[in-house]
Amino acid sequence: MLRLRLFAFLFAALLSAATTINAQEGLWDAQLDSPGGPIRFGLKLERSSEEHWSAWLVNGSEQIEVPSVKLADNGNLVLSIDHYDSQLSLVQVPKTDVSDTSLTGTWKKRRKANQWVEMSLNASLVKEQKPDQTAAPLSFDGRWKVKFSSSDSPAVGIFKSDAKTNVLSGTFLTTTGDYRFLAGSVVEDSMELSCFDGAHAFLFKAKQNDDGSLTGDFWSSNTWHETWTATRDKDAQLPDSFQLTTATAANINTLSFPDLNQNETRLDDDRFAAPVRIIHIFGSWCPNCHDAGKYLAELKAKYGNKISVVGIAFELTGDANRDAVQVRKYLKRHGLDHPVLIGGGSSSKDKASEAMTIIDEVRSYPTTVFANKDGKIVAVHQGFSGPATGEAYTALKSGFEAVIEGILTSNK
Repeated sequence: MLRLRLFAFLFAALLSAATTINAQEGLWDAQLDSPGGPIRFGLKLERSSEEHWSAWLVNGSEQIEVPSVKLADNGNLVLSIDHYDSQLSLVQVPKTDVSDTSLTGTWKKRRKANQWVEMSLNASLVKEQKPDQTAAPLSFDGRWKVKFSSSDSPAVGIFKSDAKTNVLSGTFLTTTGDYRFLAGSVVEDSMELSCFDGAHAFLFKAKQNDDGSLTGDFWSSNTWHETWTATRDKDAQLPDSFQLTTATAANINTLSFPDLNQNETRLDDDRFAAPVRIIHIFGSWCPNCHDAGKYLAELKAKYGNKISVVGIAFELTGDANRDAVQVRKYLKRHGLDHPVLIGGGSSSKDKASEAMTIIDEVRSYPTTVFANKDGKIVAVHQGFSGPATGEAYTALKSGFEAVIEGILTSNK
């Protein structure tokens, strides 16, 4: 009996040693397994002590710090991207050569109240490699007029490559928002771009045809696939985002929703009074909305009491307490303190459209409504072109501030 107990103890110790994270610090090449192939992103790990780690998700020039990194009792390294209700759980695969150590695990994210995305993941330390090219790669640089098979709306692709490494970066702009920071590579006549930000896992592939056009595929995690085509067009632009969604009511003050404490609140509440009133229709689960949240903080810092912002959130579960927790995480992440009302417990745009009776339709998260001090609607902006879009982001900020300045002037 004593021998059996000793064997069990030794076996448990060996198992623990095999699963405890002892990975090297540095940049890891992480890959999520998708139906279209690996969705690659960078995973940067740093350790300040035996049990204290920090981590960043790396997509091209963007590095997103992971809010919580903990070593679990089972030895797994758990990366919690709490603001998206998302989690990576990693375990080390031990090998004789430390330089060949790999990580494996899963990514899990809530989609709805009782629905989750779950994908397997593996990672290896990034090693410097020379591009393996049998021929000089074709150029994918520049602006492209893009057509996604699931949509009649226009889209624009912006790509730029590094001639020395054949690393490709860029994004897609659409009338509902951009696909944020994408990174990948070019090999001969084919390109690949991907990203993982804790909420979305995207993979774009395309081949350049003899006529210079592109034919490609797009996968979003393991839940969506569609095709896309593109042609070069240096003048490719999206339509004016201030002209895509229209007001169907003269005033915002008729709307009423519960706040985060479940108290019914009207938009004509005196607490929301200001010369310029901004209604931010969003979801805490939405990366474009997080880009917008960061910019709203900048606007508040610039204009102070001249503007008031009220968020109307459409969340994932319909559980008022849980949805309020996620909204508070969103606000905390961006240093925001404006009030938020819960428009609904579903991300369905159809249901959001039914609730938002002041506009013709909710086509995008976020959608931003600008009103004057009396609540009269002055402008509605659809979607958000964030930092990854470069000049488009600069133009968006100029447009927002022009509307604000115009309302301030008209109030005089």
